[in-house]
Amino acid sequence: MKYVLSAAVCLLLTLAAGPAFGQSATKDSDAVQNLRNCLVGYGECDRSKLTSDQQKQIADLQRDRNLWGCFSGYSECDHSALTPEQSKQVSELERNRNLLACETTLGVCDNSQLAPDQASEVDDIQKERNLLNCKTSSYPCDHSLLTPEQQVQVKQLDLEHNLLICQTGQGLCDKSLLTPSQAQEVAAVQHSRNLLACRTGESYCDESLLSPSEAKEVSALKRERNALACATNDMTCDPTLRDEQEAKQGDKPSS
Repeated sequence: MKYVLSAAVCLLLTLAAGPAFGQSATKDSDAVQNLRNCLVGYGECDRSKLTSDQQKQIADLQRDRNLWGCFSGYSECDHSALTPEQSKQVSELERNRNLLACETTLGVCDNSQLAPDQASEVDDIQKERNLLNCKTSSYPCDHSLLTPEQQVQVKQLDLEHNLLICQTGQGLCDKSLLTPSQAQEVAAVQHSRNLLACRTGESYCDESLLSPSEAKEVSALKRERNALACATNDMTCDPTLRDEQEAKQGDKPSS
């Protein structure tokens, strides 16, 4: 990388130290803007308005910028501006970057640039990655790339994942994939989870799933929570529910 940015450093030092640039800036703002465009690489750059020294410095800077883009892969690379030695180095770097992209998920893989042994290795890696995605229910998973034995393994794992989702409530549960005993177990777990949500006042409580005795218990707990909220002037206090409870207590005969 000895070529990279050497001209840029030289140019910046020249502009900072040279009084001629400061004088031209005060005399001709257009010339200064043109030089700035040439320096940063944006806007229109008219090299005919540059001094011979500036033209050489800008040309060196642009060559270094192009070489940096070719070496790093972070910007466009003009291969025609490279020397034979640089072109050889850049081509090797581009092949290595492509191989890295093919073996990992860093960048876009171009299989046409791979050597036969590299293509075989990459194919094995991609199949292993696909198998892992299928086993973990990740995307993408291409079932057509799986062997018959792997398809059986993945199907069994899919059923296991679905059962765990149904049991824990994490994700979308497909009850059609459950066995009768699993469906019964999941129904019991889901009922218990819903009852607990209702008892604690969680928003996803479905009171329609409660038995009459459970609904009565939940209603009593709701009144108790509301009484505590009203006693502390909490914003969740429901005055109508509080008044209803007080009215019921007032109707009770005194002992």
